[in-house]
Amino acid sequence: MTAYFISPSPSAAKVCTLQNSFEPGFVAEGDYVIGGIFPLHYNQEMPDLNCTYRPPTVKCNGFDPRAFRWAQTMRLAVEEINQNTELLPNYTLGYKIFDSCAYPLTGQRAALAVLNGLSEDQSPMCSGASPLLAVIGESGSAQSIVVSRILQPFRIPMISYFSSCACFTDRIKYPTFFRVIPNDDYQVKAIAQLLVRFNWTWVGLLRGDHEYGRFAVQGLLRELQGTKVCVAYQEMIPLLYNRQKALEIMQVMRSSTAKVVVVFSAEGEMTPFLRDYMTQNITGIQWVASEAWVTASVFTGNEYYPYLGGTVGFGIRKGHISRLSDYLLTVNPQMYPNNPLVQELWEALYGCSPSLSFGSQFPPCSGQESLLDQHSAYMNTSSPRVAYNVYKAVYAIAHSLHNLLLCQPDQGPFLNNSCAQSNNIHPWQLQHYIQEVTFSIAGEEVNFDLKGDSIPYYDIINWQRGTGGNIEFVNVGLFDGTKPAGEELVIQEDRIVWAGHQSEVPVSVCSASCLPGSRKAVRRGEPVCCFDCVPCDSGKISNQTNSIECTFCPEDFWSNNERTACIPKKVEFLTYDSLGIALTVISVVGACLTIAVLAVFFHHRNTAIVRVNNSELSFFILFALTLCFLCSLVFIGEPTSWSCMLRHTAFSITFSLCISCILGKTLVVLAAFTATRPGDNIMKWLGPKQQRAIIFSCTLIQVIICAAWLIDAPPYPSQNTQYERSKIILECSVGSSLAFWCVLGYIGLQACLCFVLAFLARKLPGNFNEAKFITFSMLIFCAVWLAFIPAYISSPGNYADAVESFAILASSFGLLFCLFAPKCYIILLKSEKNTKQHLMGKEKK
Repeated sequence: MTAYFISPSPSAAKVCTLQNSFEPGFVAEGDYVIGGIFPLHYNQEMPDLNCTYRPPTVKCNGFDPRAFRWAQTMRLAVEEINQNTELLPNYTLGYKIFDSCAYPLTGQRAALAVLNGLSEDQSPMCSGASPLLAVIGESGSAQSIVVSRILQPFRIPMISYFSSCACFTDRIKYPTFFRVIPNDDYQVKAIAQLLVRFNWTWVGLLRGDHEYGRFAVQGLLRELQGTKVCVAYQEMIPLLYNRQKALEIMQVMRSSTAKVVVVFSAEGEMTPFLRDYMTQNITGIQWVASEAWVTASVFTGNEYYPYLGGTVGFGIRKGHISRLSDYLLTVNPQMYPNNPLVQELWEALYGCSPSLSFGSQFPPCSGQESLLDQHSAYMNTSSPRVAYNVYKAVYAIAHSLHNLLLCQPDQGPFLNNSCAQSNNIHPWQLQHYIQEVTFSIAGEEVNFDLKGDSIPYYDIINWQRGTGGNIEFVNVGLFDGTKPAGEELVIQEDRIVWAGHQSEVPVSVCSASCLPGSRKAVRRGEPVCCFDCVPCDSGKISNQTNSIECTFCPEDFWSNNERTACIPKKVEFLTYDSLGIALTVISVVGACLTIAVLAVFFHHRNTAIVRVNNSELSFFILFALTLCFLCSLVFIGEPTSWSCMLRHTAFSITFSLCISCILGKTLVVLAAFTATRPGDNIMKWLGPKQQRAIIFSCTLIQVIICAAWLIDAPPYPSQNTQYERSKIILECSVGSSLAFWCVLGYIGLQACLCFVLAFLARKLPGNFNEAKFITFSMLIFCAVWLAFIPAYISSPGNYADAVESFAILASSFGLLFCLFAPKCYIILLKSEKNTKQHLMGKEKK
């Protein structure tokens, strides 16, 4: 079998002639013919359609050595099959290979041309079975859609090597479509898992203007639902490249805070876009590439690395084609002197023209130059991916055709168990066997599911700097769609080189993560990935990053200062800290002063001032004041059941005893001066026994009130968590508020009675009228306790205890100084006035 290129020849004058022709790039005759459509150029120049003359054909620009390698792989596979004595013995395969220019319109022309015979102008009228059994193609999904729709009426199956659009799973729209590349549903699932894996929650989407890009973006958005990933922007590269539109897209990329850009586009659109991108000097973008361009060798040049280095993407599973490298070396201008595609290959690889055609913009060369490894766009055969898919697709057709020819009569799959006729095979009969085919190639099993899809498997590719400064495609992981959910993605993170030649994973977020101790507050009108971090309120915590809400601490716990953990609440009570020690010192000093006064009075008990002022009552008052000073100590320390009951009862009884003694003294003073009037005999009713009876009875009333209080509803220790929720304040609950206020009210009643009586006796004769001092002492006592009431009510826990202790000490000092300081002054410093005559105001002038 020989392969040759057919050049257009002048058409003879006929009644019916082709007005135009679309000749194949490579042709080979065989018993059965298959077609091949490849994007041998990645750009096109549209003609001027002004309807005044017949428009010229679309001019294809930008030769793609990589796609040319795919076409040669198809030729190699056909040659291997024809030389194989076990696969299709006694039969040969032929082919027609066309260029689609990576454009649907040109792909449509290629599909129509491939339906004809080996040469369009020599093709007979359509009769019998189609001369074409199957088509290998196309590359882009947009082109495959057009080709599939053209082939569908003829029921000709096609096997795509690079069209991954999920739209092809619709068997109603594309009943004859098969592919050896995984469905994009798996690719978008893999990309979504990659974004989640590296916590890229703020990404940009860039797609081509075709079905592949549209369906891929829709699938990715569907996969990202329910994740924390948001899309910052979506932009589309025009199918017919427009530089102004591209610059607008680049401005969006530059201004966005999203540093990760996911691209679903073909190599054809990306080539001019990335060239303009590099002129804008935009860096710091972490590209995530789809399988359509992640292994495009056109981007492996040194100039691309500063802008594309670190790119991560999902590539087609690589394979091994043993003879491919040697076969590619046989394709040269000497072997194909009239093939313009081979001439363009030489121009692309060497920058010279092997032909002497007039008007060539390249310098001439011999065409005998050696193909070297640096021509990686064409000669990279170490890890073929798309080329391997082409290889598998050709073998899939060959194995299907082989199985068809092995059909035994009356055991076939068609009507009445018939088989296909070897000399008149219909394409739809071959499609049946393609659907059922299963074979192994290089250890890999190849088959198709009911939707025409193959086994979902991707290599994870990372673009790294090679030894020569160029970009190398390094395999850093895999995605196996056959594994259980959550186990498909396997990545060797330590082998990845990120954008900017960094070893750290890039950060691409709209808002920085909220640390523990705060929660996320979504900004109104913005995606959920854009939020503010709000510190947790007191008593609430968040112990995880990016918490949506803060949780309350248990009742006996409170948040720490960082709001990251609940700690036991601080327990507070009036302890021996600075305040407790101060009150203790004051209390002890007051008790010591009282005892000192008692000692002075006892030592001078026979002097006039002590005897005149009823020494027994004075001793009782001093004893009661000592107890008053000491009872304030009971308010310091952790409240217990006993201390709570002792606090209020000791305080109330000691003060009641003290005020009862002062009341008795006031009555004695008032009676003593009143009894000086003729006929008065009141002092016999206020003798020592009567005084003791008054003190005892007045104190007994308070004792009875306290006893009833302790029996009915005694004070008890309680935990106050309402005043300050961050603390537990241990305090003594009064048990019965009525009893508490009755106790205070009784003391107040006694004090008021003393005050009134002393006030009435304030102007009685005598140099030492004790009624004046009793009046002052009661005035101070009442003022202290009237101020105590609001302060006590508004003060919690230990402060309430401190307020009560202060009131006890203040009132005790007031009584001590007002009642006994003047007497001590006379006893110790003015002894000459310590006489009965002076005290009664009867000394001689």
